[in-house]
Amino acid sequence: MGQVFETIVHEFRESLAMALVALRINKLRSILTLLGIAVGVFSIIAVMTAMGVLLNSIESGLSQLGANTFQIQKTTNFHSGNPQERAKMRNRKNIKYAQGLLVKENSTLAKAVGLEAWTGGKVVSTLHGQKSNPDVQIAGEDIEGFATNNWDIGDGRLFTQSELNSGRKVAILGIQVVNKIFPKLDPIGQTIRIDGQEYEVIGTIEPKGGMLGGNQDNFVAVPLTTLFDVYGSDRDIHIMVQASSRETFDDCIEQVRGILRSARQVTPGADDDFYLFSNDSMIEQFNDFTKYVRLGIMVISAIALIAAGVGIMNIMLVSVTERTREIGIRKAIGAKKNNILSQFILEAVVISELGGMIGIIIGILVGNILAVTLSVPAIIPWDWVAIGFLVCSLIGVVFGVYPAWKASNLDPIEALRYE
Repeated sequence: MGQVFETIVHEFRESLAMALVALRINKLRSILTLLGIAVGVFSIIAVMTAMGVLLNSIESGLSQLGANTFQIQKTTNFHSGNPQERAKMRNRKNIKYAQGLLVKENSTLAKAVGLEAWTGGKVVSTLHGQKSNPDVQIAGEDIEGFATNNWDIGDGRLFTQSELNSGRKVAILGIQVVNKIFPKLDPIGQTIRIDGQEYEVIGTIEPKGGMLGGNQDNFVAVPLTTLFDVYGSDRDIHIMVQASSRETFDDCIEQVRGILRSARQVTPGADDDFYLFSNDSMIEQFNDFTKYVRLGIMVISAIALIAAGVGIMNIMLVSVTERTREIGIRKAIGAKKNNILSQFILEAVVISELGGMIGIIIGILVGNILAVTLSVPAIIPWDWVAIGFLVCSLIGVVFGVYPAWKASNLDPIEALRYE
């Protein structure tokens, strides 16, 4: 048994060595053939890597929602291409502060309910003349909004209930704002100015990073009542609800949905006129949003791979014709049908695998350019790498079998006569 195994290994190594020699001899032809495989595999790996990077960016960005937390807002995050659907979203009524208070008061399954409102495109300046870029977001929050947003205080403190009730002008800064306007100073106790209003800085927020190229640290949090006093109380708000446990999460969603539908006078049977999402639903929606893009790329890549496979078959048939005398000599000195068959199949597989390897490496590098752009960790989609190698092997075998079979069935006498 051991001797048989050694014989098989020896014949395999010999066939592989001869296949590599043949590829080296015909370098240009081999390179052009494997490039076809490389392009097909590259397109699949690059897209799947980029999608993985985007998904990681969204997942890390959604960590702004605390554990077992969902958020309610007026419109969806991923807008449909349907004009009617977009118009329907635009025509929705704002979620009012009073409606948020109803959820806060009546959601018995909630551990915490945070209310917030946003306004953006602001310049934050100091009394010493330092200014931010005009892209700072202002978040009006109640106290529970910090827990449901998963924001941790770095330095300083959170504002008190008394400061929230009185609408005091105090501010808590995201780390990017701190770095921009207080590069060398301790911000706690300093005064900042936004739209002509002065705020006392009482704290900073631990950095959160970015999502899809954005920056979750480029904002200033103020008491929600303060934001209402400065920018008007008739504003759209977000409601963030943290369920008491994972087990009550789904029931909590339905309870809050019922409270809000009643408050907004949504008729029975009609669709919600608000958008509710959690970490899981956001990821699922992203996958639905991109599945046709991935499907299209995979179809195009499959066509490219089939075309490359036909190219391999064509090249191998030419190779068989060119090496007819070589095959005749090998058969004349004792090479068996299986030896010839394995040699030519291995040549096809080696070309396919080399092309696949090049495509995989370039695909991963190109796909991760997006990771660098979005400042998120690079990834290697190991599942798709394995699928890529498997598909390349399959293409090599499927499209290499006929030329190999044709070579193995050559008559040695006729082959030796071939000019």
